[in-house]
Amino acid sequence: MTIQDLGYNDNFEKLRVDNNLKGFEIGRVIAEHKERYIVKNGKGEFEAEITGKLRFSAISRKDFPAVGDWVSLIHYETDFVIIHSILPRFSVLSRQAVNKFGELQIIASNIDYGLIVQSVNRDFNLNRLERYLTLCFASKIEPIIVITKTDLIDEQHLNDLLNKIKTRVKNIPLIHVSNETQVGMDKLKKLLYKGKTYCLLGSSGVGKSSLINSLSGENRMKTDTISTSIDRGKHVTTHRELIPMVNGAILIDNPGMREVGITDSSGGLESTFERIYDLTQNCRFSDCTHTSESGCAITSALENGQIDKSYFENYLKMEREKEHYESTATEKRKKDKDFGKMINQYKKTRKSNKY
Repeated sequence: MTIQDLGYNDNFEKLRVDNNLKGFEIGRVIAEHKERYIVKNGKGEFEAEITGKLRFSAISRKDFPAVGDWVSLIHYETDFVIIHSILPRFSVLSRQAVNKFGELQIIASNIDYGLIVQSVNRDFNLNRLERYLTLCFASKIEPIIVITKTDLIDEQHLNDLLNKIKTRVKNIPLIHVSNETQVGMDKLKKLLYKGKTYCLLGSSGVGKSSLINSLSGENRMKTDTISTSIDRGKHVTTHRELIPMVNGAILIDNPGMREVGITDSSGGLESTFERIYDLTQNCRFSDCTHTSESGCAITSALENGQIDKSYFENYLKMEREKEHYESTATEKRKKDKDFGKMINQYKKTRKSNKY
């Protein structure tokens, strides 16, 4: 396998040159285990750690390597390397860190497409689907919706489910597949392009591991049977991992996410709820709250069935969540800045007292 098989191209080579890294080998982070990494390039796979300088200069979690990153390497031992630096990322897929308000959790980096996976049984949830779409749009990643386990329902129920999606989600590729019968798998494979990186997004038990096995042509991921008590597959994947596909695409597996916290500072909500944002331009008042004002385009659209009530309610919920995150993040940045000033002042005072 060459480094190009992992997605390396002329753009990354230019970044390597522009950042004065020609003297270093380059590799891609394919797995992460609590600040221990597996890096791969044309010479093989290596366990890796970051340099002390990189560790202590990091301001937040986004300054550490993530699965999908291209990194410069210092060889230390035969099967062990030191990560010297991270090449600039062209995309970062992230969410609000669980139970850590105002903090980001990087899911993966340098992603071209997000495969949003939901199953036809109890996992199916349109509101959550729109959350994943918002993550993708905010990260400038193209989403593809994949509905799995279609062998569990009949054709009529499948068509009803697909129509529900099409009512709320417009102009996004929608593929339905069965890992058991392989129906729909050829259509999905046609959307996987050589050299492009895809990230699997979905809850636990929706069939992501089985999907990887189907797309890679080998049983490389452990799978488990569907639980009869909770009507979904059992959670198997425990860490992020980059997996080359047989057709030349690169896939990043991802543990199932119970929470999909919205941060969205790059227009993700505007893209997911484009119809709502378009309608607001027709409201009579520029500060319309879309509740009781006369001449409100949103209220009119809800009354005549132009937009779905649950669609609008999900938008309101995510908009409030975004505003809360942004205010919390601003407060956290201020505290970090004030703490930094205190440390600098302490250092200056200590230095002057020496003399």
